[in-house]
Amino acid sequence: MNEELLTTETAEAAAAPETAETPAESMADYDEAITASMKPIHEGDILNGTIIGVSDEELIVDLGIYTDGVVRLEDASDDPSFSLKSFEVGQPISATVIRRDNTQGRIQLSLKAAAAVLGWERLQQLQKEQSNITVKVSEAVKSGVTTYVEGIRGFIPASKLSLNYVEDLSEFVGREIEVRVVTADPQEKRLVLSARDILREKAEEERKNRISNVQVGLVTEGTVETLQPYGAFVNLGNGLSGMIHVSQISHQRIKHPSAVLKEGQTVKVKIIAVKDGKISLSMKALEDTPAEAIEEETFHLPKAEDATTSLASLFKNIKL
Repeated sequence: MNEELLTTETAEAAAAPETAETPAESMADYDEAITASMKPIHEGDILNGTIIGVSDEELIVDLGIYTDGVVRLEDASDDPSFSLKSFEVGQPISATVIRRDNTQGRIQLSLKAAAAVLGWERLQQLQKEQSNITVKVSEAVKSGVTTYVEGIRGFIPASKLSLNYVEDLSEFVGREIEVRVVTADPQEKRLVLSARDILREKAEEERKNRISNVQVGLVTEGTVETLQPYGAFVNLGNGLSGMIHVSQISHQRIKHPSAVLKEGQTVKVKIIAVKDGKISLSMKALEDTPAEAIEEETFHLPKAEDATTSLASLFKNIKL
């Protein structure tokens, strides 16, 4: 019995130091919480909190002070398709105080107002880093489409939306696309985005991958796209094109590719080189033997006496 009591007392004594520290730590945390709760709140302050309630109309936020905060739907975003259901309980947020005491005794907060500060800062950082972000197209407008990033309305010009001409902008509404920030001006409240540069880089990367698989010596067909004084550009299909230098078009010397080729013509070519992402082609390499040079036909006139003899012979055979 004594041994059992001794063991219990020893265990309690061993745990005593940890137990003794706990009240001190708790008091320090409590003092910090009291200090924070007594900090004066002003309209325009950006407060950090944790969501403790989510509904279709509002978010309830624990601010760690004497009262909670509330974010109404209309103060969350200008995006007409925005939903508070995208938030979760326990999620940390930052919001701006727009009213210190609403009718329910809570601090009224705005995510839009906070985005006007924090959102523009992030957008300017994204522009500096040229980072890719995914956005959802909200609306088609004149000469482009709109979207929302950090609750801020952005514009994507039609010329920055695709690599090709876009005839019907409404086809992009509701679609998610990758973009980069081109302009982020908080003073003018101007946010311009672009998808074109990303698409161009991806297309170039795909082209390089396809070119890396092209084999020198391969014989294929293509369509003449353009003619230049120095050669002809041929579309090989699958996003690939190559050039036939004017010296590789024919064994005969020609001054301009148009002497042999025309745009839209289908030609058979041989791949003779792949270098620095460029494909060199040849038509001449497919010809078995070089064509003989064309020589002008020459005539030698006979001498006078030869001519006389020939005429005599001719009349001799004529019967009158």
